[in-house]
Amino acid sequence: MTAVLFDFSGTLFRVESTESWLRGALTEAGIEMPEPELTETAQALQMAGALPGGGDPERLPSEVAEVWDVRDQSAELHRAAYTGLSRQVPLPDPELHDALYERHMLPAAWSPYPDAAEVLHTLSERGIPVGVVSNIGWDLRPVFREHGLDPYIDVYVLSYEHGIRKPDPRLFAKACAKLGVEPRDALMVGDDRRADGGAATLGCGVHFVDHLPVALRPDGLRPVLDLVG
Repeated sequence: MTAVLFDFSGTLFRVESTESWLRGALTEAGIEMPEPELTETAQALQMAGALPGGGDPERLPSEVAEVWDVRDQSAELHRAAYTGLSRQVPLPDPELHDALYERHMLPAAWSPYPDAAEVLHTLSERGIPVGVVSNIGWDLRPVFREHGLDPYIDVYVLSYEHGIRKPDPRLFAKACAKLGVEPRDALMVGDDRRADGGAATLGCGVHFVDHLPVALRPDGLRPVLDLVG
């Protein structure tokens, strides 16, 4: 393998907890919520799957179902899907639903896995080109810049910018073309066996990591270094 493609959420970065997400939005809005109510509301938002990158909904409401499978194909669909899930949970101010969506796009809402910088730096030193291929509805480049990882990324191929979402092989093909490599020479690293596994249909190698909290996966990316170069 002479190039590596990485997924974003659950692979290189992990989004903050639902409680932290809600607490941050409330603080920004200047709204106080008693702790028991805050905990209960955060649990309801978690079950609703309202936090992008925070887990799938336990139940998909009918008003969201029609956009759910295509949510990553445009910024508008992504926002509609996740604010639609959020609105299943009563909040003290209706504007908080949009505030929550805005918050999840902030670099501060995301933490890189402990070994992400080390692995990306090592790949860069070896001269191995790296791409990020993500199903997403917003520009994640500022997250990489804020956390100092952008210099290691050669290309970003984001579903909403192309109207194509993984596991569609066309998204992986675009990444390989941008990197100037044949798919058979690229390794796709991700946490979703269905979405990221789509790269295998092109002939890419595929390596999976566990979508765990940052503290519970200190070195899940390091095996990648033994698979390339």
